[in-house]
Amino acid sequence: MLPLDAAAYTNRWRPRHPGEKALLSLGLLVLTLVLPTWPGAAITGGVALVLVLGPAGLPPRALWRAVRVPLGFVVTGMLPLLVAVGGDPWLRWEPAGLPQAAQLAGRATAALLCLLLFAATTPLADLLPRLNRLGVPPAVTEVAALTYRFLFLLLESLRAVRDAQAGRLGFRTWRTSYRSLSGQGAAVFVRAFDRARRLEQGLASRGYTGSLRVQVAARELSPAFVAATCLLLAAVVAATLLLAPR
Repeated sequence: MLPLDAAAYTNRWRPRHPGEKALLSLGLLVLTLVLPTWPGAAITGGVALVLVLGPAGLPPRALWRAVRVPLGFVVTGMLPLLVAVGGDPWLRWEPAGLPQAAQLAGRATAALLCLLLFAATTPLADLLPRLNRLGVPPAVTEVAALTYRFLFLLLESLRAVRDAQAGRLGFRTWRTSYRSLSGQGAAVFVRAFDRARRLEQGLASRGYTGSLRVQVAARELSPAFVAATCLLLAAVVAATLLLAPR
């Protein structure tokens, strides 16, 4: 299980209705997009970070493992704004791009934390069945569920093949590592198709007609949580307008 999925099943907000968490996280995300970057993004990102580490109870180490790769993409997107190409010298530092890079980093990081607030507190198994009740076609949710399932199957196959190659000293040198990586890709590709065929046969033998009905635990919406969320969003807007430069 991925660390983010483990956190989604073990956090303190797991018993809450997904709609409550969606209202909170998506509300903060909308404010991140529509409010000025400074101080709007800093406030929304800070609120999301406090909620993830505080009431939701996500360990800081799990949070870092979840955000480090997306933050790498944020940094990569900043770099082109900090350099200029052409002229003499051909590649040079561009101070005028620093404000744009800071705005990009602030808004992207805040949006990432808002999405993580929902992803780290809501398992996909709790979300997909409820999307059907909102009118989402069953075919869409089934494809999403199968894709989610195959992600773990591919990771499991990749781990098994890599362990087998490591046990045979397949990563002893750079040459053997490249050979092992090429064989690893081929083996995972074959195993993925084999797993897909077996899954299709298993579903067909159980009378699969395009959707799988599952029992979803009943969870009631908390009026107090919804009211507190609306007050928090209003407070974020008010704080941003008060602290925004004139």
